[in-house]
Amino acid sequence: MNTFRPKGRAVPPSTTITLERHWRAQLDGHIISLRWSPDGSRLAAAIADGPITILAADGAHLHELPGHAMGTTALDWQPVGHGEPVGQPLLASAGQDGHVRQWDAVTGAQVQALRHATSWVERVAYHPSGRYLAAAAGKRLRVWDGLGNLVCEHHDHASTIADLAWRPGTVQIAAVAYGGTTLWPLDAAAPLRRYAWQGSSLVLAWSPDASMFATGDQDQTVHFWYSDSGKDLQMWGYETKMRELAWDPTSRYLATGGGRDAVVWDTRASKKGPEGSHPVMLALHEQFLSALAYQHRETQDAPALLASAGQDGLVALWRPTRGQKPLAQHGLNAPVSQLAWSPDDRALAVGGADGSIVVLTLT
Repeated sequence: MNTFRPKGRAVPPSTTITLERHWRAQLDGHIISLRWSPDGSRLAAAIADGPITILAADGAHLHELPGHAMGTTALDWQPVGHGEPVGQPLLASAGQDGHVRQWDAVTGAQVQALRHATSWVERVAYHPSGRYLAAAAGKRLRVWDGLGNLVCEHHDHASTIADLAWRPGTVQIAAVAYGGTTLWPLDAAAPLRRYAWQGSSLVLAWSPDASMFATGDQDQTVHFWYSDSGKDLQMWGYETKMRELAWDPTSRYLATGGGRDAVVWDTRASKKGPEGSHPVMLALHEQFLSALAYQHRETQDAPALLASAGQDGLVALWRPTRGQKPLAQHGLNAPVSQLAWSPDDRALAVGGADGSIVVLTLT
């Protein structure tokens, strides 16, 4: 187990990368979910009250969808071209009306509504192949196929599922709730593995190579779990509950929020992983962080950029392996609620608590 303390604020350096505003849109409510389509041609945004907007890559409004009565909670795009089914781009949404809805992004029409539970649906996630759609509502995890047929249902959770995520390279899905994380198959009623912990976790994120996953916890800690051995490490010393996790594309670095500073752990710091190591502290924000996001790819000459955003309305870019100073900054007039890199990593979509959407481009 590790504890750490921030070492003070960093002085912003001269900008070496420029973030330029490409376009701005204004919606009528808090942006609760923001997702690029797999080809980068569309951006979907949901506000907490329910409506969903689909915008073109240039900011043009394409469709206004009703979303979910009482409120929308999450969005996810169906990956296409990597499996079945393929064809029209589908957008899945979850909401407080107990349904998962699928939308045709070309026409704006609802394709189908999948009834989940009487309680609201908290999370929704397509499998990377596009063949399966998973959603969590209360203690129940359900998975459907591309035609809307129920593939499996798992309800053996001690409490409400807080988050779910497909294990990369497999058709296994992990659900986190109070008491730990459960890894489920699609073809059996029994779990593959339980990662027990007597605490409450809020978010879950797999490393891209599936060797580890991390959970952000209610008690101001972050857990690292080795997926095969079940060994875990707990890091504490954060200022607030942990909701922000982001893995870099190499699976080596995990960026965490839980305060004003982005804290980046090196999981290969030693044979013990991050245990006993000192994280990189990225200090700039004057209020708590609200989102972290790494680019999808990196090259030998250009490690992936990490974007951070906070309740202070500031967005910053970093290369944590090459320094502790921000490379670029951009300010909004409201707290930031969402960050999303475009599939080609050239644009960063930012959603605000005031309903603003800004797309920034790298130059």
